[in-house]
Amino acid sequence: MDTEAQPTERDRSSRPHGTGSEETPDPRGPEDRSRSSLTARIVDWLPGGRITLTALICLVLLLLVNTFVAQPFQIPSGSMEPGLRIGDRVLVNKLAYRFGPGPRRGDVVVFDGTGYFGDADYIKRVVGVGGDHVVCCDKEGRIQVNGRSVDESSFLQPGDRPSTVPFDVVVPDGTLFVLGDHRGDSSDSRDHLGSPGGGMIPVGDVIGRADWIAWPFGHRARLTRPGAYAGVPAAGRSDGAHG
Repeated sequence: MDTEAQPTERDRSSRPHGTGSEETPDPRGPEDRSRSSLTARIVDWLPGGRITLTALICLVLLLLVNTFVAQPFQIPSGSMEPGLRIGDRVLVNKLAYRFGPGPRRGDVVVFDGTGYFGDADYIKRVVGVGGDHVVCCDKEGRIQVNGRSVDESSFLQPGDRPSTVPFDVVVPDGTLFVLGDHRGDSSDSRDHLGSPGGGMIPVGDVIGRADWIAWPFGHRARLTRPGAYAGVPAAGRSDGAHG
């Protein structure tokens, strides 16, 4: 730790030349020397020294990432089977909608259900966004969005019907209509149509988009948006009769 005062010009000039006693000038600026001195004092003060300081820095970085970038969530129920199983840990991208478009049909999102679903965080699939007309069901038992029937077989729990509960809703702007993939074991927008908010989730209450299954290791996978909703027309542009 460099705590000695730097020699003055008079000190330097008073030393004999060629004695080898001249000190090598410190190339660091005053700010660098001050920062190094502060770090050294912190290391001396902390129990465990540099190891403890490193651990604290890592903890702070982890908290910042967890708060603003990505957060792990554990799946508490079978409402999103077969894709997400009880005990799976998903990594939620908290920046997914912060700088770009909002949630899209087919996204799996985690949201704060306080005042709408219950005092907890929930994970569901977005079926309708602001302005969408969502109906169940057409003559073949499929959900329709803006007049287009949606084939949900790629992610729906085998043996489940798209819904045993009929509904015909228009999603208000700034909200989402969400359903679980295991329709027979999911409490979702269908069950809260008569509750405050009409079963719709404000976009502002979305914590983020579930992008990865991080654990267990053997079940790791990236969660991608299914193509089932690709042909759904924009809100207000129906391409068929509503069933």
